Amino acid sequence: MSTGPGADSAPVHKPATHTRGRGETFSSLRIRNYRLFFTGAIVSNTGTWMARITQDWLVLSLTGSAAAVGITTALQFLPMLLFGLYGGVIADRYPKRQILLISQAALGVCGLALAVLTLSGHIQVWHVYLVAFLLGMVTVVDNPARQSFVSEMVGPEQLRNAVSLNSANFQSARLVGPAVAGLLIATIGSGWSFLLNGLFFLAPLTGLLLMRPSEFHPVERAPRGKGQLREGLRYVAGRPELIWPIVLVGFVGTFGFNFPIWLTAFSEEIFHVGAGTYGFLNTLMAAGSLAGALIAARRGSTRLRMLVVAAVVFGVLEIAAALSPSFWLFALLLVPIGMVGLTVNISANSAVQLATDPAMRGRVMSLYMMVFAGGTPIGAPLLGWITDTYGPRVGFATGGLVSLVAAGGIGLVLARVGGLRMSLGWHHGHPRVRFVERERLATAA
Repeated sequence: MSTGPGADSAPVHKPATHTRGRGETFSSLRIRNYRLFFTGAIVSNTGTWMARITQDWLVLSLTGSAAAVGITTALQFLPMLLFGLYGGVIADRYPKRQILLISQAALGVCGLALAVLTLSGHIQVWHVYLVAFLLGMVTVVDNPARQSFVSEMVGPEQLRNAVSLNSANFQSARLVGPAVAGLLIATIGSGWSFLLNGLFFLAPLTGLLLMRPSEFHPVERAPRGKGQLREGLRYVAGRPELIWPIVLVGFVGTFGFNFPIWLTAFSEEIFHVGAGTYGFLNTLMAAGSLAGALIAARRGSTRLRMLVVAAVVFGVLEIAAALSPSFWLFALLLVPIGMVGLTVNISANSAVQLATDPAMRGRVMSLYMMVFAGGTPIGAPLLGWITDTYGPRVGFATGGLVSLVAAGGIGLVLARVGGLRMSLGWHHGHPRVRFVERERLATAA
């Protein structure tokens, strides 16, 4: 889809791609293959959230250490940071449906392994560390294959809607999975939660097997050869419409998405509330994220100005929440934070996919996920140290400030290389800052 390097031949703004189902939140579900994919994901995502909560609780029970929980999280994301780009090469080289059949089965086996160890009474913390690392290794391949497979199922006209529905799917599971996990842990034990998670992967496997390959949108696969990793990096580096959204989500993901650290710290040190209220705060953020995903699904176009403005608003909201004097103001701000945070993620994801040639999409999306999620082993310890040393308010505000500065800086870069200009004006008696595409790029093919 890109026409070449440079600001003129590859404009920062990808012209709006309209969908046949513009304004229809669930339009991509008319496509049978995607409907099977979506249904399987509902079940497996619920199991994934159950396993996350159960894993953290189990590690805390085994060690009594919050730092051990952090180590588990870091081990799960470390493979993406180290090997994420190689996963993209694999996703571009082999049929994505076959890759997903293998990776989803492997994720299910990891869940069943934890179930067996826990139910048998032989579980030790190093077992959890090992399984977390193995889950991360599988995700290195599963993530870019799953992200880029969406375009093969729905095509470019429905891509943004499908990406938005994927996020809504994940956030819906976030509302249900932790509650189910808490109930299982309290009644019959952690092992059964892991067992259900492992069995839930039968749903996406069944959906993949029932798909009709003849209905996929054809994509040229990259042939075997040397230098494909470097080729992917050069491809992204020469296209500002790809590199700058990836850089922006890297800053936001690394520094602005450390909510487990901040919500725990605010619950314990600032507002002195219990675990139940901590769960309530997570539910509020999940509800906002779900709303943001559903709103994004109704949009018929993808514009970089939406990404930049959303990132600016995200940073401002985090700073406001960090300075909130009351619990209820803090809690209410979590809803728009979740909503705008999902807007940043969806806008960047769909803009990058739509601007990428199909044969390169796996490598580009692996870089996207490596930057977005792979920064967690770096950002989480750093923001955790700031939070412990200077307090939760400073830690939360720091994450928001970095996101705000990154969005403002990248917005200025995009204005220089072409595609966006900043407009200052008044709206209903209040000052307003917005980014507007230059007319010649907004109408360019």
